[in-house]
Amino acid sequence: MILITGAMGNVGREVVNLLLAEGEKAVAVTRDPATAALPDGAAVVGGDPSHPTTLTSALRRVEAVLVSPRAVGAATAELLALAAEHGAQRVVALSAVTVEHPAGYRRFAEEFKAVEDAVTASGLPWTILRCTDFASNTRAWAPQIRSTGIVRGAYGDAATSTIHERDIAAVAVRALVDADHAGHSYLLTGPQSLTQRDKVRLIGQALGTPLSFEELPPDQVRRAMLAQGLPEDIPDRLLGSLADYATQPGPSSDTVAQILDRPALTFADWATEHTADFGEPAGKHSS
Repeated sequence: MILITGAMGNVGREVVNLLLAEGEKAVAVTRDPATAALPDGAAVVGGDPSHPTTLTSALRRVEAVLVSPRAVGAATAELLALAAEHGAQRVVALSAVTVEHPAGYRRFAEEFKAVEDAVTASGLPWTILRCTDFASNTRAWAPQIRSTGIVRGAYGDAATSTIHERDIAAVAVRALVDADHAGHSYLLTGPQSLTQRDKVRLIGQALGTPLSFEELPPDQVRRAMLAQGLPEDIPDRLLGSLADYATQPGPSSDTVAQILDRPALTFADWATEHTADFGEPAGKHSS
């Protein structure tokens, strides 16, 4: 059996789906099992990775653990100690490219590094997946796209090799079931470096209507996000990294293609699959 923390997240759900498709037994951890809506084949258990003792019973007969980056380093260390006591053989951790390629505020990369350190110190064979920004993050643009067809934001020329969450999940599944990936830290990115303007254009192409990006001053974007009630960490994470990527594009790698023996999925692929997330933009009406 394989334990997936963060099973309700974009990557965790995909990991559960792929494991089940391969005939593996998936134990999906969620704080609220009643709302999990995961496939029938998944064993859904209630628990909180930030309080590892809540998962003690779920760790019985678990062979491998997927660690979500939401857990703090100390909690990760405790969880993996429990997993090792119950016979776990491997751990795979989701992390971020900023650990290896700094961008934005350093404190956020240090949070990921603390989880990585706990994983490598656990005594379990480990694999670390350092991921670039997820394609699914662009769902934040959906309200603007539906209402005006214009995405307003800062640093429109910031460029990253955005990755499809299914590619992250597919690599994670390989590492969870195959011991050959132990001891590796993989840099996972999409196959193309795209600016924010590029991504808006590609979503428009998927929807069949032109969309545009309107540049705003970073301070204006920050104030608007805070006015929505978001904590300060959210604009700090977003704007800090975008400011750096507007000067120097984020890293790219072909690791996904090498591990999966197929081309990495493109952002255009993701946009085509997720047109329903953006609805019908302003000015486009069915006949």
